[in-house]
This record gives sequence, structure tokens and C-alpha cells, in this order.
Amino acid sequence: MWKKSPRRKPLLLRGARQVGKTTVVNEFGGSYNNYLYYNLERADHKALLEKDLPLDTLVEQLFLFHRHQRREGTTLIFIDEIQNSPTVISKLRYFYEERPDLHIIAAGSLLESIVNVDFSFPVGRVDYLPMRPCSFREFVCAIGKNHLLEMARTPELADVVHNELMSCFNKYLLVGGMPAAVQAYLEERDLLAFDDIYETLLQAYRDDAEKYARAGKLSNVIRFILEHGWGNAGSTVTMNGFANSDYKSREVGEAFRLMDKAMLLELVYPITNTAVPAMPETKRQPKLIWLDTGLVNYAANIRNDIIGANDIMDVWKGRIAEHVVAQELLTLNYKISQRRQFWVKGGGGASAEVDFIWTVDSRLIPIEVKSGRNSHLRSIHSFIDLSPTDVAVRVWSGPLSIDDVQTTIKKKKFRLINLPFYLVGDMERIVRQNM
Repeated sequence: MWKKSPRRKPLLLRGARQVGKTTVVNEFGGSYNNYLYYNLERADHKALLEKDLPLDTLVEQLFLFHRHQRREGTTLIFIDEIQNSPTVISKLRYFYEERPDLHIIAAGSLLESIVNVDFSFPVGRVDYLPMRPCSFREFVCAIGKNHLLEMARTPELADVVHNELMSCFNKYLLVGGMPAAVQAYLEERDLLAFDDIYETLLQAYRDDAEKYARAGKLSNVIRFILEHGWGNAGSTVTMNGFANSDYKSREVGEAFRLMDKAMLLELVYPITNTAVPAMPETKRQPKLIWLDTGLVNYAANIRNDIIGANDIMDVWKGRIAEHVVAQELLTLNYKISQRRQFWVKGGGGASAEVDFIWTVDSRLIPIEVKSGRNSHLRSIHSFIDLSPTDVAVRVWSGPLSIDDVQTTIKKKKFRLINLPFYLVGDMERIVRQNM
């Protein structure tokens, strides 16, 4: 835990706007004897923290500014919207070197937009933690049904709660994980009653276009992607002329890279190898995965299709099911460097593509989001034939089951984990149990 770590450094929270960074830290601040909050969108807060003062003097002024009577014990200083001041970012190194007794957290939704600016970034003197939209596990806890997941982990009870958990997951698929949308659902219990929240979020991201890129045309490309790119979620994309635009490959690629840094989306690249290390083929077409499936549903206008579907695999040719699985995969750990990947068969012969590849204990695990019989998982069979691994995962709407299977061509035996959508967050544990 960061708070108790003997190697604690100032913590930089990275994440898109409105994923709950400020709310989480304010709640966390209640566990300290002293909690000081500064927001660098406020001119007075920014001016104070930018003062050229000895650090001990600055800390005293931080307490005086808040008229906070300093208590014995721990102190947390939270610097919000820190991207507004490269000067304050540079000072984080001095908090680490000179005042390790103080606990420092900084956050900024557009922090990545200034990383390449020429100033002294405190490399090696800060820790990083990504903050993303709520996971399904967090959603279930919020609606008071976390006991269902505990029951699903008990083999004797798993079938009993399957239908209810799938119902919960379908609600999560519609609502998404943005905290404001989850809160609105908790209050109103209406899956279509908070269009204003989605619209406000989307407009805020568009308004930020100039902050991501100072160049005029690049800002226009970013805004165009935020207007028209949601319908490409879960599919491979071509940079040149993206979404029937006149923009060139270089312009679209640069815009995507900036938005990727800001954690609004991720370009998921394929790999062609079947053993570690998983090396992305960045010259091939990537898949576009946005930060939140609920936003995708709203912006792409497919929510009614989801509500009317018997199986979420039937919606949008399975792309929305694949997209929400991609979102859940990022909840398996808190690594800031974690990237998603998929597999395509290299060389000659029949083509094959596996939806996702995940590394578990130095093994590449193929993951397909698909219903149907085991023999129809041709891409997984192709991967297993070429791979040293003997475990694969199929995510589906059915209950958890384990099948002993052999590939159709080389007759190689492997274990297929049929994983319900609601247990993707438990995938690593389940995979390890079946290795």
C-alpha cells in the first residue's frame, strides 16, 4: 500500500477527465491527521505553490493559507489539475528528496499533454497510478450485489447466481463505468435516464482538444475523432482517411497518440508470435478501444439494440461484447504500462485472429469473445498449435465451465476455460488454477 510503503514517492494519478480522481483522493484524505487540498485551476492556489521559497517555508504557508491548525501525525497534500503548472510538477522531486515525511498526491486529466514540453519532469522521483472508469466488480459493489460474485466463485453456487449476474453485467454494459453515470443509475434505476451526463462528458472531451494539441489543425483532427470515432470502437482502423475524412495518416496517427497518452482511448496492436515476449506489430492496423463502453453505446447510438438483444454477442456483430471485455482486462492489475494486444497469424497459410492476448506467468493466453461449439474456435486452435501454452479462454454468456479439448489440425490437447463475462475480472486466478 502506497501510504505505508517505506519507498513511498509523490504519487501521480493519471486518467481521463471525470474518472473520479478528485473524489477518490478526497475520500482517502479522511484517513490523515492533516489533509490539504490545492487545485491549480484556481489562480491563488497556483500562485502560492509556484512561489520560489525554501520547501519548509512553502509547507508552512500551505498550512497558513488553509488556516489549518497542524495536528500531530500524518499529512497528505493533494495537488489537483497539476498539468496547469510545469513549475509545480518540477517541485515534486524536492518533496521526495527533502520532505519524505509528507505524503503528496497529484492528479491531472491532461497531464500527458505537457510531458514532452521542455521542463524538468521528476523522472524516478514519483510513482504513477492509473485511474480508469469503474470495473464491473466496482459496479456490482455500488448496487449492493457484490455477494453474487462471491457466490459465483463457489462451484456449488455458481449456476444459482449465473442469470442474475448476467443481468447485472448487461446493466453495466449499458451504464458503463463513468462514476457520474453509475451514480445516476443508483439514484434513478433507469438505464436511459442520464443522456445529459454522457453529453456533458463528450462535450468536455471535445472542448479539451486545444489542450491536447496546441497546433490548430491537430486540434481539429482530435475533435473530429471525438465526434465521429465512436462507431469504430472494437474494430481495426485505418489512419489515412479515418471515418471517411480527408485527414492524412500522419495527422490522424498523431492525434490518436495524443489521445492515447491522455487515456481517452487505446490503439491495440496485434502480435504475431505465440510465446513471450509479446512484441506489438505497430506497422499493422490497430483496434480502437475507447475508455468506456457506456460512452461508446451512447455516442454510437446502439443502446436500444443492447436492450432488445437476447445475448450481447448478437449486438453490433459482437464488437460491443469485445469492447467491454477489453475494458475489463485493464482491471486485472494497476500497471500504468499495461497494454492490450491481439494475435494475428503471421506467414503463409490460412488467416487467423484471436481477439486478445494476455500474459499470465510468462505465458501468452489467447482470449476469444465468442459463443458456439468448441470446434468453431478455429483461431484459438491455430494459436495453440503454434504455442507452448495449453490453456485458452473463451468469454461468453454461458456459465463457467472447463473443457479438455484438442486442436482440429495437430490434435494438441489444451484446456479451454469458458468464462462468463462477469468473471473476466477473475480471469488470472482462474487461468492459474487450470495451468
